[in-house]
Amino acid sequence: MFDTSHFHPMLVHFPIALVVFGFLADLANLLFRKEPCLSKTGFYLLIVGTLTALVAWLTGILFTADLSGSAGDVKETHELFAWLTLGTLIVTSVIRILMLYRKSENARLQWIAFILYALAMIFVSITGYYGGTLVYNYMMPL
Repeated sequence: MFDTSHFHPMLVHFPIALVVFGFLADLANLLFRKEPCLSKTGFYLLIVGTLTALVAWLTGILFTADLSGSAGDVKETHELFAWLTLGTLIVTSVIRILMLYRKSENARLQWIAFILYALAMIFVSITGYYGGTLVYNYMMPL
């Protein structure tokens, strides 16, 4: 029989890598303004990172076990930061898509999107930390 409990651990690494490297591409774009490829790379990694974060979140909700005690507390913190990550990524993606659609060069919106992208990178890192804590400290297969 096929075990669905492995879906979440198989998928969670994609949003972590995509969001971190997408943010680094946007950061490099700020430092080296002469390379338009970096902004596009950051944008595409944001969009794909958001989609994979949504899939990872869904597999976490649908295919992981309920926990109690201190492991349950760690899982609640993990889920909180997963929600914060997903929400921040969705808002950032919507802003960047609207900027692209409107062909807007609004500096204020660019900074808001950049700050939200930085927050999403921090949130996904914290989410991964608590997920790793569950796996390695509590031997829970998430």
